[in-house]
Amino acid sequence: MNPQEIKEFLKSIKDTDIEELQYQSGSDSLYFKKSDVEAFVAEIKEPVKVEEVKIKEPPKPAYIAIKSAMVGTFSSASNNDKPPFVREGSEVAPGKKVGQIEAMKIIKDVNSKVKGKIVKVCVSNGESVEYGQELFLLEPAK
Repeated sequence: MNPQEIKEFLKSIKDTDIEELQYQSGSDSLYFKKSDVEAFVAEIKEPVKVEEVKIKEPPKPAYIAIKSAMVGTFSSASNNDKPPFVREGSEVAPGKKVGQIEAMKIIKDVNSKVKGKIVKVCVSNGESVEYGQELFLLEPAK
């Protein structure tokens, strides 16, 4: 029901002995008490059309995850005396070693497959990792 139909309906029941009214049609539902009808009829105005505004969000950068190829212990450097292979902000190229994973004295290198910049290091040195776990997030070069 639009506001004009509601107004006409309320005027038509104004002079009857109906005290309360509940109306439902589909998802529309109305409830009135006779004492409220006169005040409500005076308040009904034409609806104001509000223009819908869609806010465009800036596109999120597409990051590529470098994931663990096996279960083991992650190492960020070849040994504790050396600096890490990469840090956040480091530039990498395809084939560049970014870490190592050791399991049962077997060491497997973790290499970048694309050119780009490391934006997040997701694991710490010495942390246990699972197969498929994200180790690094990389922003690919344009």
